[in-house]
Amino acid sequence: MKALEAAGKASMNKDYHPEAKQRIKMQRVRRFKVNLPLLIMFVPVIVFYITFRYAPIGGLIIAFKDYNFYDGLLRSPWVGLQHFETLFHDARTLEIIRNTLVLSVLSIVFGFPVPIILAIMMNEMKNIAFKRTVQTVLYMPHFFSWVIIAMMVMTIFSLEHGIVNRLVENIFGEPYAFMYNKGSWIAIFIGSGIWKDMGFNAIIFLAALTTIDPSLYEAAGMDGASKLRQIWHITIPGIRSTIILLLILSMGRVMEVGFDQVYMLQNSNVNEIADVISTYIYRTGLQGAQFSLTTAMGLFESVVAFILIFSANAIARKYNEGLW
Repeated sequence: MKALEAAGKASMNKDYHPEAKQRIKMQRVRRFKVNLPLLIMFVPVIVFYITFRYAPIGGLIIAFKDYNFYDGLLRSPWVGLQHFETLFHDARTLEIIRNTLVLSVLSIVFGFPVPIILAIMMNEMKNIAFKRTVQTVLYMPHFFSWVIIAMMVMTIFSLEHGIVNRLVENIFGEPYAFMYNKGSWIAIFIGSGIWKDMGFNAIIFLAALTTIDPSLYEAAGMDGASKLRQIWHITIPGIRSTIILLLILSMGRVMEVGFDQVYMLQNSNVNEIADVISTYIYRTGLQGAQFSLTTAMGLFESVVAFILIFSANAIARKYNEGLW
């Protein structure tokens, strides 16, 4: 026991010896110099997040004040939860929240599996030239703005000159107002969102597919497994962690419906279902100058997203697939 204590004291004395301290300090300086280029590259990222992500959090105080430009952020009168009470006592607000949830959940249910299926199909293509051509065609819509996409959609489904309505008119005798009926508008909204982003989102799953050991497919083929069984028992389990990761992240966006897409596709006939939180904030906050009310709505949206993403992660952790 005494020998162990003596060895421990000797080790401590060695660690705190001036020469040892100097050596450790030099190692830290050398490590800092080696990593300096990486640290410099990381500075713009830090500045971006501080400026556009963390600093604006202080503006949430507006939700608890009767904000006006004259008094400013700090001197505007404090009203507590008054704006939240106004929001949740207004039937129109509840309708807007419902619309947001409906469109977002439907987009996830119908849109989330599409990039997975697309990535698996492209992964099975053997002709490299054909595969690259398909990838380019499918990626391209992601780089178009919603202004262009919306014009294309309205051109295709236009009541008077749309390609689809010309076919419908030839078959049934009269055109159908796709953009002015709630059910068809929702289908077009979800379909256009899937078409725009499915190719680009498939890149993540294609990258995940490259991590699967090819020998697993060879062994399954030798055992007589069909291509569908190989996909079900090898491919999907191989990218399961990526699927769960992206599903958890998508749960954090349940309360978000892209402003550009809704704003460009909506019209007065479908406002009852097309008016969502983002368009409400634009109309009431920016156009109506009710900054406190829309900040309260934005804070509510963030809190719900926070709860959903943590709940989804808690469920995933039970299957050892959580983010943290």
